[in-house]
Amino acid sequence: MIEKLFKLKENKTNVSTELVAGVITFLAMSYILIVNPNIMGETGMDKHALFTATAVSAILGTLFMAFIPNLPIAQASGMGLNNFFAFTVVLTMGYSWQMALTAVFIEGLIFILLTFFNIRELIVKSVPKTLKDAIPVGIGLFITLIGMKNAGIIVSNPHTLVAMGDFSNHNVWIALIGLIITGALFAKNVHGSILIGIVVATVCGIFLGEVHAPENGIFSMPPSIAPIFCQFEWQHVFSLDMLIVVFTFLFVNLFDTVGTLIGVASKAGFIDEQGNFPQVKKALFADALGTTFGAILGTSTVTSYVESCAGVASGGRTGLTAVSTAFMFIIALFLSPLFLMVPASATAPALIIVGLFMISSIVKINFDDMTESLPAFLTIIMMPFCYSIAQGIVFGFLSYSLLKVCTGQAKKVSYTVFVISALFMIKMVMDAMHVI
Repeated sequence: MIEKLFKLKENKTNVSTELVAGVITFLAMSYILIVNPNIMGETGMDKHALFTATAVSAILGTLFMAFIPNLPIAQASGMGLNNFFAFTVVLTMGYSWQMALTAVFIEGLIFILLTFFNIRELIVKSVPKTLKDAIPVGIGLFITLIGMKNAGIIVSNPHTLVAMGDFSNHNVWIALIGLIITGALFAKNVHGSILIGIVVATVCGIFLGEVHAPENGIFSMPPSIAPIFCQFEWQHVFSLDMLIVVFTFLFVNLFDTVGTLIGVASKAGFIDEQGNFPQVKKALFADALGTTFGAILGTSTVTSYVESCAGVASGGRTGLTAVSTAFMFIIALFLSPLFLMVPASATAPALIIVGLFMISSIVKINFDDMTESLPAFLTIIMMPFCYSIAQGIVFGFLSYSLLKVCTGQAKKVSYTVFVISALFMIKMVMDAMHVI
C-alpha cells in the first residue's frame, strides 16, 4: 500500500528514511507554532485559537503536498506573509483582521484558477536556467542566515547592520555544539545525523538552563478554533484597497512558492535535464488548496516551507516524508509543551547544514557570460540581504531581461519572462509612488 502510494523504490528510499526526514522537517519548522500566534495575535485575534489554526492548516497543507504531487514538502503559515497580514494590512492600513482573512481566502481561490489554467506552471517553466541554478544557492544562504539569527550567532547592529552575537549567550553554544556534532555525524555517514544533532543540542540546552521541562505536564487539549473560523468580511471585497492587498499577497506568495519549490526540487533531484520540474502543477495546486483552507481555518497565507530542505537533506524523497511531518503536527496539537520545549538554537544547526548542501548548484552557473552570471548573482545575494526569496527572484528576472535586451540578445528571452519582468517593474514603480 505504502509502496503503491509513494513509489519508494522508484525514488530510491525506504520507510524509515522517509519517517525520520519528516520528523526533521517538523523540528526545523515547528517554531511556526509559537511565532505565528504571537504575530497574528497582535491584530486582536485569539492566540490560543491561532495555535490550533496554525497546526491544523499545516497538517492539511502538508497532506495535500503528500498525496497530490507526492513530494517531501511541508506547508504552514508563511513567515513574512503573516507579518504583512498583521502589521501592514491590520495595524498600519487599519483594516480588520476579518478583512485580511477574506483577502487571503480570495488569493487562494485565484491561485486555484491560475493553477487550473496552467498560468502558475507557465511562470515556473519560464524561469531561465541560470536563475534556476541560482535560486537554491540563494535559499541556502537565506536559511543559513535564519539559522544563525535564531541561534544568536548573528545579531542586528544599528551601525553595521549585522554583527557577531554575544558568546555569553548560552544559545550560541547550544547551536555551535549541535552544528559540530551534526557535521561530524555527516562526515561519518551516520543515518539521521540532523535529528541526532537536534536532540544533542536540546540536551545541552537542558544542562545550560535554557530548556526547561513543561510545568503542567506534556499533554494538553488543543484550544477551540471557533473565535477565528470562517470569520470573513465581504463589504470591502470590491474596493481598491482589497485589490491592492490581494495583489500583494498573490505576488509574495507566488514567488516565495516558486523559489521554494525549485530549491527543494533541485536538492532532491526532481529537476530534469531541461531544467523543468514535472510535478510542478500538482505542487502548485496543493499550495493553492493549503492557502484556501488556511484562510477558512483562520490563519494567514499557507505556503511551502524552505525548511523542507532539512528533510530532503536527510534522505526524504516522497510524500511519505510530508505525511510524517503532518503526523508530528497532529501530535504537537496534544503534546505541544513537549515539542515547543525544543529551542530555536537546537534547530539552527539543521538549517545551517542544509544551507551548506543547497549552495552546490552554484557550479552550474556560467560565470563567463555576464548576462547569465550577474542575474544569478543578484538572485543569490538579494534573498538573504532582503530576507525574502521573492525579492531575489524579482531582481533576477529584471536584471536578466534588461541585460539580454541591452546586449542584443532579446530573442533569447521568452515572452513570459518579459511579461513577468514588466509586472515586477510596475509594482516597483507603484511602491515608489507609495500606492502599495
